[in-house]
Amino acid sequence: MKMSSSLRAVLLALTALVCAALPSASHADEGFVQLTIYKAGWIIGGSGGNGVLNFRGRRYPLSTGGLDYGLVFGGSKTVLRGRVSNIYRPSDVAGVYGAAGAGLAVGRGARAIVLTNQKGAVLELTGHQVGLMANADLSGLAITMR
Repeated sequence: MKMSSSLRAVLLALTALVCAALPSASHADEGFVQLTIYKAGWIIGGSGGNGVLNFRGRRYPLSTGGLDYGLVFGGSKTVLRGRVSNIYRPSDVAGVYGAAGAGLAVGRGARAIVLTNQKGAVLELTGHQVGLMANADLSGLAITMR
C-alpha cells in the first residue's frame, strides 16, 4: 500500500511533535525535604525556621518564615520530613505555600500536610509538633534558598 507524500509528511511531523513533547514531561524530578519550624502567636502568629533540600545527590539549605491569622494561641516546634515533587531545579522549592487549617497540640502531636507553591512544587510532609498550640487559621509559609 502506497502512502501519498503529504500524508507521510503529516505523520512524520506528528511523530516528531509527540517525541519532542515526551522528554520535557519526564524531566520533572523529586527530592527530600526536612524542615524545622518554630511558631508562636496570639490571634496573629508568626513562624520561622530552617531546613534542607536533598536533590540529585546534593544538599541545599532552606529558610522558612510565615504569618498566621485567625485563632492562634501558643507556641510550638514542628519537625517535618517528606517528599517534594514536580521540581526541575532546586530553586523550584522556593516560594509561597498557603494553607487553611486547624489543630491542637498539647505536648507532642502528629502533623501531616500537602502544600503547593506557585511554581507547581508539591510538598508532602509528615512529622511531629511539640508545645502548646491551638489554631484555626489561614497561614502562609515562605521557603527561600539560603
